[in-house]
Amino acid sequence: MADKTPTPHNSAVCGQFAKTVLMPGDPLRAKMIAERFLDDARLVNNVRGIGGYTGKYKGVPVSVMASGMGMPSIGIYSYELYNFYGVENIIRVGSAGAIQKDLRLYDVVIALGACTDSNFASQYALPGTFAPTASFELLSEAVNASKASGTRYHVGNVVSSDRFYGDAGNTLDWTKMGVLAVEMEAAALYMTAARSGKRALAICTVSDSIVTGEVTSSKERQESFDDMIKIALSVALAAEKL
Repeated sequence: MADKTPTPHNSAVCGQFAKTVLMPGDPLRAKMIAERFLDDARLVNNVRGIGGYTGKYKGVPVSVMASGMGMPSIGIYSYELYNFYGVENIIRVGSAGAIQKDLRLYDVVIALGACTDSNFASQYALPGTFAPTASFELLSEAVNASKASGTRYHVGNVVSSDRFYGDAGNTLDWTKMGVLAVEMEAAALYMTAARSGKRALAICTVSDSIVTGEVTSSKERQESFDDMIKIALSVALAAEKL
């Protein structure tokens, strides 16, 4: 395939992203991860302020790049990374709102599957409903890393919503189906990975609870998700061998 880089949304050239990319929503969180956790991190993209960095973690090349908010945004960036930059693994590291009462602030949710109220899958013209799921290999490594670190974690479904402010007010209806938390990107990432023949995993930290009304600040979400990031980096190390 001909080199199609740079793209309209990414100023990097092919070869400047590592095999595995950590993908937070917030560009400031991407910058923080690069500065705090990667050695020799360098900025390779900053189109629209969506920072992309490549460095090394324990000697292994790892990239981190923001996705922005919502499924259309992560759909664009993940598609280009998978199909134009040779990226094999994308690990979403984001925030989620708990919709089960046993989830606490700062617990880690590892998304086995992603329900959605989005019409994102309609582009594939499938004769039914597609079930977006994580890479088993990446998920298994995330569970192992969570156990090893003693982090409180939960594995199960999330719901990826197109809406943050919704008139219906029915998000908690997903609770009866055992869905753990609500976020806005995982389903599109999992679908894009499936269509591209690549691997994806969403790991989220509980930033608020729709059940209890507890919340964290934007600064806390930006700076206090270390457990999730360390788990994701452990997965990135293991993914180098896949």
